[in-house]
Amino acid sequence: MKPVAAGVVLIGALLLAAAGPDSFTFVLIGDRTGEARPGVYERVWKDLAERKPAFVVSTGDTIEGLDDATAETQWAQVEKTLAAWRQFPLYLTPGNHDIWSERSEQLFRKYAGHPPHYSFDYLQAHFTILDNSRSDELSANELAYLEEDLKEHKSQPVKFIVSHRPAWILQVMIDDPNFRMHQIARKYGAGYVIAGHIHEMLHAELEGVQYVSMASAGGHLRASGKYQDGWFFGYALIEVSGKSAEMHIQELGAPFGQGRSTTLKDWGKAGLLN
Repeated sequence: MKPVAAGVVLIGALLLAAAGPDSFTFVLIGDRTGEARPGVYERVWKDLAERKPAFVVSTGDTIEGLDDATAETQWAQVEKTLAAWRQFPLYLTPGNHDIWSERSEQLFRKYAGHPPHYSFDYLQAHFTILDNSRSDELSANELAYLEEDLKEHKSQPVKFIVSHRPAWILQVMIDDPNFRMHQIARKYGAGYVIAGHIHEMLHAELEGVQYVSMASAGGHLRASGKYQDGWFFGYALIEVSGKSAEMHIQELGAPFGQGRSTTLKDWGKAGLLN
């Protein structure tokens, strides 16, 4: 489950850069758990493997968790499930089902292969992974880490910020730019802010920053459960080229969905726009 070491990623990136233009594709997946539906997560991986992404980023809730006594067994089971797809580096974001105690944080570090917050580069893109597993908000320490990290990587033209809980959702829904995370994203040119947790596909643009709530990769569907409201199982395929990125949203096919494909611009604050 551990992502490829930073040096290996750098070597791979250099080889890709030498072989062709500065473009690559990666996959973004939402929550595996939170009353997980059996078989969905495995189908997500089977489907995304056919796309041959450079790597996969998860928005969190990889195990059901919340119990120190059974957490390591659950992590071991996830590693077993993912054994067939080890060729795809996986970068985990800590969710509330992954970290809830000191022991669970130790296990996350062990099985994820990195601390709860971290960052990495791939070609011209920079990824900052934040930890709000134990709070609906982003703490002052997390925001300080975000700003320092983006400052250190300000030359990277494409930037993604990922956290589990959408701490930004209330302000973004009312088009209020007066919150610290947004100000930092704007200052350093981060184009995408992505979260999971609520299992609903939503999208909003605020002063040029794309805010994305990811659909479920296995966690139960809530509220209406309707596709048009953003409730479905799937993943996002993100194509990065030059200084831009384009996100395609893919619903799973039968028996978990109808295999519908959309782009990010097809989604809004309350689900599908048309």
